[in-house]
Amino acid sequence: MPNTSVGNISLKTSGETLKWAPGGEVLYSFWRLDDSLGTVHPARVVADDGDQLLCWVLDGTPIRITTSPDGRSPRQMPLSERFNGPRVPAKSTWRGTSTLRLVFEHRWASVWWFFEPDGTFRNWYVNLEVPWGRDATGVRRVDGVLDVEVFPDGCWSWKDENEVPDALAAGRFDERHLSRLQAEGERMIALAEAGRFPFDGTYCDARPDPEWALPSLPEGLLLA
Repeated sequence: MPNTSVGNISLKTSGETLKWAPGGEVLYSFWRLDDSLGTVHPARVVADDGDQLLCWVLDGTPIRITTSPDGRSPRQMPLSERFNGPRVPAKSTWRGTSTLRLVFEHRWASVWWFFEPDGTFRNWYVNLEVPWGRDATGVRRVDGVLDVEVFPDGCWSWKDENEVPDALAAGRFDERHLSRLQAEGERMIALAEAGRFPFDGTYCDARPDPEWALPSLPEGLLLA
């Protein structure tokens, strides 16, 4: 897979435009800059034009996570360990609520719509990410740790700011990445304050197709 560069930062690209049909399965994969694979969320496609992928991660979907060798998830580890040390793949489940996600191919963020179990819209979550292109299975991203939560009344808040210094120290990303991620967060905040897309009510009444089966997690993802 060839590399390209955005602002002197090397990114992954597939070298071709890959698209997925509505209803199809796609993997929303989080990689690390050392080419190791982290979390993988299988999703169902709503629409995809090669630049913007709209998909559902359904409640109950089997997902890949990575844990410490003794089975602790990152959230169970102190910050000093959260971004360091060996990791092993494990199977888990996306629980609590289905999320609609808009993944921008060249933007340093994806926007997630969170819903209550009864389908009522709860809030948006701006997941700041380094875009790493696509491959035959889905979209590839590098998690930026820092995020923005946006509420229906337009209020917003930064999330996980306390984790950033440890992520930087562990080499999960560098200051150049952080600058781009923060700038993208600020851009999204400005859109939220202005009530502009994607924070204008679009998709807040969305529902997944009730006939969709849960997407599958390829067993090979749990081997390495």
